[in-house]
Amino acid sequence: MATMYRCVRQEGPLARVTPIVRIIPLSSAPVISIVDDDESVRVATTKLVRLHGFAAHGFASAEEFLNSPRLDDTSCLITDISMPGMSGLDLQRLLIAQGKRMPVIFMTAFPKESSRARAMEAGAVDFLSKPFDGQTLINRLHAALRSDQRSPTQK
Repeated sequence: MATMYRCVRQEGPLARVTPIVRIIPLSSAPVISIVDDDESVRVATTKLVRLHGFAAHGFASAEEFLNSPRLDDTSCLITDISMPGMSGLDLQRLLIAQGKRMPVIFMTAFPKESSRARAMEAGAVDFLSKPFDGQTLINRLHAALRSDQRSPTQK
């Protein structure tokens, strides 16, 4: 399997004098899993997250994510609420029951206060209404990863 890399431009005063680009293996980037039955949203979100240096994987359903090899290495889950089959809220509940603790960011085109309350009470780190600004999602993703204080045995 080929090693994939991402380029990170050096910041700070030296960047103005001599642009320095560090190469960082993608294998060290946090893994973000995106679950959404809407292909256009899933593809766009996956591309956005990858553009910001994360390893991102898209899944068309909760079941597809649960059966994937990404389940155990996901650093943060971004999921739609309403999907055929298992909903995002059901996915969150199942992950908690299985002892899989990861930050969860919900997104929905049909925001209901009851859904938001259930998600947040169960430990979701954020709840976004579609459409949302891409930078908002990236900011929330960074905040979710910073606030994730799990020990390695809880992952």
